[in-house]
Amino acid sequence: MTVKKLPPGLHLDTLAVRTGIEPSQYGENSETMYLTSSFIQPDAATAARRFAQEEEGYMYTRVGNPTVTSMEVRLAALEGTEAAIATSSGMAAILLLGMGLLRAGDHVVCSQSVFGSTIRLFSGEFAKFGIETTYVSQTDVSAWAAAIRPNTKLLFAETPTNPLTDVCDIQALADVAHSAGAKLAVDNCFCSPSLQQPTRFGADYVIHSGTKYLDGQGRVVAGAICCTQKEVDDIFLPITRTAGMVLSPFNAWVVLKGMETLSIRMKAQCATALELATWLQNQPQVTRVFYPGLPSHPQHALAMRQQSGLGGPVVSFEVRHKDAASGRANAFHVIDSTQVCSITTNLGDTKTTICHPASTSHARITEAQRSAAGIGQGLIRVAVGLEHIEDLKADIARGLDSLKVSA
Repeated sequence: MTVKKLPPGLHLDTLAVRTGIEPSQYGENSETMYLTSSFIQPDAATAARRFAQEEEGYMYTRVGNPTVTSMEVRLAALEGTEAAIATSSGMAAILLLGMGLLRAGDHVVCSQSVFGSTIRLFSGEFAKFGIETTYVSQTDVSAWAAAIRPNTKLLFAETPTNPLTDVCDIQALADVAHSAGAKLAVDNCFCSPSLQQPTRFGADYVIHSGTKYLDGQGRVVAGAICCTQKEVDDIFLPITRTAGMVLSPFNAWVVLKGMETLSIRMKAQCATALELATWLQNQPQVTRVFYPGLPSHPQHALAMRQQSGLGGPVVSFEVRHKDAASGRANAFHVIDSTQVCSITTNLGDTKTTICHPASTSHARITEAQRSAAGIGQGLIRVAVGLEHIEDLKADIARGLDSLKVSA
């Protein structure tokens, strides 16, 4: 695809609106959506050359689609990488990463605080094929270094983590990985490129669930890996051509349009999240608040350096409780008392979502794994949307205030 050339040095806000637009014979100002499974070839010889990869051109949407390409070009521009490859979901992006980089006998070092499904993928599915994973503290660089083996091929982290917002030192982990001849992949779902570009700090791969802030309105499921063009062409594209974990053109178009407002949404949501976190700290029925934007957060200074001075849109907090059973009951009470927030595990929406991680997003991992990650029964996660802050405070206070009798 030939995209419109832009002058160098444009700011991220401009790139989010202008990158990846293909000139059209009709001159439409909005990106075109190519809803087609295949593409007509001008003649048999051209078809043969294209399927043999001797000539560029679209043949079949599993192999490539102009709308998907536009989304990939735009995301790569925002992340500051040469290229990106879109997938059907964020988890499909991690699956593709593993399929491309790992072989039987390889070893992975992974944060113990990553998303529950990521742990399940590494410990369950990849383990079936002889790939071993060691889980370490998200924030202890020495633990990452100590876990390295001669056969370590990949270090995997997400920062901030879901749901406790632990922040890892990307540059330090990149140094550990590269000293061992391994690669570092960073899941950038919580921050998006609007706040954080992991490759600036040495990461080799950036993972995205486009379902979250890239779309921004909870409409579609999507994923991507951002990396070099050579890695897309030589490592990942051959797999997607065969295995087919590709993004649909419609979903690509939705994410493409969502990225236009990414920076505006993120700044607004981060501002509200900081105010909500500050308020939660002063509530008697809240024992702890997890938010990188608070000076009390253990990695506050690091987060401010890596995340453009913003704490992100996700706040987690623990309700007061006596034991695991009362923690679960009290957390459920607060969640069920909300009337504005949406009770759902998705995040990145313009609508604020609230959930109980121990029984939803991290329910499929073991109790020991949840304990190691610090995810207790009294924990609640709030992904802040675009509602008015006073309405969100009142919504959560409804449940917190009524805990005074039962806590």
